Amino acid sequence: MAAAKSVAFHTLGCKLNYSETSTISRLMEKEGFEKREFDDLADVYVINTCSVTDNADKECRQLVRRIQRKSPESLVVITGCYAQLKPKEIAAIPGVDLVLGAAEKFNLASHIKELSKGDSAKISSCEIEEVNGFNASYSINDRTRTFLKVQDGCDYTCSFCTIPQARGKSRSDTVANVIANAKEIAAGGSKEIVLTGVNLGDFRSPLQTPSDPIIRAGSPRGGDLASLRLFKDHNFLYLIKELDKVEGIERFRISSIEPNLLTNEIIEFVSKSKKFMPHFHIPLQSGSNTILGMMRRRYKRELYTERVALIKELMPHCCIGVDVIAGFPGETDELFQETFEFLHSLDVSYLHVFTYSERDNTHALTLGPVVPMTTRYERNKTLRNLSYMKMQYFTQQHTGETRPVLFEGHSKNARLNESFGQGMMEGYTDNYIKITTPYKEEWVNEIVDWKI
Repeated sequence: MAAAKSVAFHTLGCKLNYSETSTISRLMEKEGFEKREFDDLADVYVINTCSVTDNADKECRQLVRRIQRKSPESLVVITGCYAQLKPKEIAAIPGVDLVLGAAEKFNLASHIKELSKGDSAKISSCEIEEVNGFNASYSINDRTRTFLKVQDGCDYTCSFCTIPQARGKSRSDTVANVIANAKEIAAGGSKEIVLTGVNLGDFRSPLQTPSDPIIRAGSPRGGDLASLRLFKDHNFLYLIKELDKVEGIERFRISSIEPNLLTNEIIEFVSKSKKFMPHFHIPLQSGSNTILGMMRRRYKRELYTERVALIKELMPHCCIGVDVIAGFPGETDELFQETFEFLHSLDVSYLHVFTYSERDNTHALTLGPVVPMTTRYERNKTLRNLSYMKMQYFTQQHTGETRPVLFEGHSKNARLNESFGQGMMEGYTDNYIKITTPYKEEWVNEIVDWKI
């Protein structure tokens, strides 16, 4: 495949996927490939997939068909969670040439060189138990905000989730390497870093080498108990304290953190930090302890209430986002109402609502009764309406305040707006209120005091 010199990427799913796609893209450019937009013609198209919901699977198949219509001679590579979970299913999609599992996605260039269009799809996957390495990744799609991956995999066994099957056991980068990447990102001009991972709060820095600049004395490999304790203490709290010292980055955000791992110490540190933004995204999934138990979550709603209360006590202006699943097996009308009323009572700012979808090889398939799809969609709509009201109320609470806004480039509707002579730009306050205003070039990647 020596003739292939252009590559285009499309990412489905989470911030973690975006950070990995960006890193793989840079690796391909180092191998001599020219990066192109996904809508342009390219020799190779790479789709980095998600498999949290059935819709993500369908979107992947639709994208392959689109490539086939547009450029039937181009190579099509599928990687990501869907590729790890169902490699044979993907290989059977007409037009797919290569399926890369979790351990091989960062070796894309070497695999492509051995490919020819027209051969049967090649699968390069592995048993997920064998995936134990950590590949540092970060996105540099624009200068404003960067997604930095610091953790991967998950040791939890939530009954609805396939992520441990797709990404393997929990593992983390070293603190020193995260700091080095943050400094590199700062040198590139980004002013905000969003820390990402599958189970971010489970961050545990692996044993580092004695030459690691973070190590002040002693060697864990030498059996020094003091050093072993030092590494044990290299948890998420330690990481954010170290990142807080990095010069050149003005903002850090914590993308998503489990309520049982969001400790009081983390909340207290963020409340005092000038760099870590007053914004938490805390998965809940259900406001019913009965459903939480069936989901195999590691907390009850009472703990969630305590976390929200402490955040609001220390940071009344803090934005709090919530993940919630509608229509989980066994969710009766009464249990759904319990979730609705719980969320309604909480001082949170917005909801990310997911409609439950059956995933192969999950314990949830054995649970019941199954909620009809029409009911799932109705509950989803009800929760999304609640989310809209929550965000409206949160924004109104801060109307008239002046808050710092980091402005990005043009908005998604920039071209449409420009046709009317009204190019727009977007930015977010420290506490994640979205601001849209007429475009000013001098404001791009700048923090501007803004009256809401």
